[in-house]
Amino acid sequence: MTFNHQNELVRKAVAVLESFESGSPEAITAYVHPDQYIQHNQALPDGREAMLGALDHLKETGTKVSIKRTLVDGDYVALHSVYDFHGPKIAIDIFRFENGLIVEHWDNLQKMEGRTPSNHTMIDGPVTIKDIDKTEANKVLVKSYVENILLGKKPDLLASYFDGDTYIQHSPHIADGLSGLHAALQALKEKNIEFQYTQVHQVIGQGDFVLILSEGQFDGQHTAFYDLFRVEDGKIAEHWDVIESILPAEKRKNSNSRF
Repeated sequence: MTFNHQNELVRKAVAVLESFESGSPEAITAYVHPDQYIQHNQALPDGREAMLGALDHLKETGTKVSIKRTLVDGDYVALHSVYDFHGPKIAIDIFRFENGLIVEHWDNLQKMEGRTPSNHTMIDGPVTIKDIDKTEANKVLVKSYVENILLGKKPDLLASYFDGDTYIQHSPHIADGLSGLHAALQALKEKNIEFQYTQVHQVIGQGDFVLILSEGQFDGQHTAFYDLFRVEDGKIAEHWDVIESILPAEKRKNSNSRF
């Protein structure tokens, strides 16, 4: 895929998200497939018409969208953003393209919390993609981390994924470093809060950034975990996440899977 083609996909995805703020239907009409749009956000009906139909409400509620990061992996574009929608939220949206049109969408949305214990925000940090030649190796590394550590296949390998305790953490209640991660997991255990990853569904990567979509349980809720990692010299250097509970079947507006 050429650099120009990647830029074109990003331009279209960004234009569609920005229409949530402007209320203008042009980008959605131009870049979303008229009858093959699969919606994995289960609070919304399937299809492009539902997306167009939501624009007036989004504009009336004063929706704002500020896109911080974009990743392109084949036909997939992922965007890491701050939404102002009934208060500030962090979002990751993923669009899949076919023949230049968006045909599928996934997202996670989480209330934006204040500063982390190490004084980061949920969205700050590097945005420029580097190490394009290491994309596939980084995807393999991060997927193995999620499977071995978060799914618990080989927990003894934890330290091997990091460069000592130098790990920048944007998850709102966790301090930097492996020490911060360990302390947060211990606190959950002590409070008897269930935290379990059960399946990896998607791996999207570009250069030093890798996004993993996983399913699991958190505090008694069926949960979608979107974890974004930055890799440096073959080690995990930084982490952002967006966590959202999966709606129970009776509240869903479409019959598509969450993943």
